[in-house]
Amino acid sequence: MKNVLNKLRVELQAGVDEKTLAGFQRFFKESVKCYGVKTAVVEKIAGKYWQAIKHQPKAEIFAMCEDLLQTDYTEEAFIAANWAPRLTDQFEPPDLAVFARWINLYINNWAKCDSFCNHTLGNFFAKFPEYLPELEQWAKTENRWVKRAAAVSLIVPAKHGKFLENVFKIAGILLLDKDDMVQKGYGWLLKEESRKHQADVFVYVVKNKNVMPRTALRYAIELMPPELRKEAMRRD
Repeated sequence: MKNVLNKLRVELQAGVDEKTLAGFQRFFKESVKCYGVKTAVVEKIAGKYWQAIKHQPKAEIFAMCEDLLQTDYTEEAFIAANWAPRLTDQFEPPDLAVFARWINLYINNWAKCDSFCNHTLGNFFAKFPEYLPELEQWAKTENRWVKRAAAVSLIVPAKHGKFLENVFKIAGILLLDKDDMVQKGYGWLLKEESRKHQADVFVYVVKNKNVMPRTALRYAIELMPPELRKEAMRRD
């Protein structure tokens, strides 16, 4: 395990792009730790080393993912987020506690949150929808990234029109949150749900438009026709 991770990290260090490194921080309000490797290169490295580990037991691959997350390097977190959902066929209900612990301990910016939650958690809840109420508890925590995770974990299912009732429950819990990262998260979730359920999302937004933060509102209506966006933006 360590040998694979050591080789992977050597390749990351060799792949540093000075322009990427210089511009990386501008995408974040908080300080981020990075090598400065282009996303396409990180994805290539992730794919290469997946071939070396894919036949290992799930527990060992999960341990490698946690090792990557622990370093705090954004690129290593991306690789963990690339590997974990490849194990979807092996996901079991207890894995949710593992994922929740990783989010609480290691997720500290929007890029790590979204890259990990969109597919790993999205796949988990698509496979085990009976655990969706757990996301309502995540939405009630104090950790901004856990709250964002409650929303962005359903981005992919929502894009396909799934879990409408759960999406509205999560949005309702997060509705008045003052954190712009949380607002953008649930606004994005509503936007994706609007692809298949535009009328339902529009009704929800109009009902709450006088209290919904404008950041969340703008995200939620982004895909709607101009006349609906105008109606949703008008304060009563």
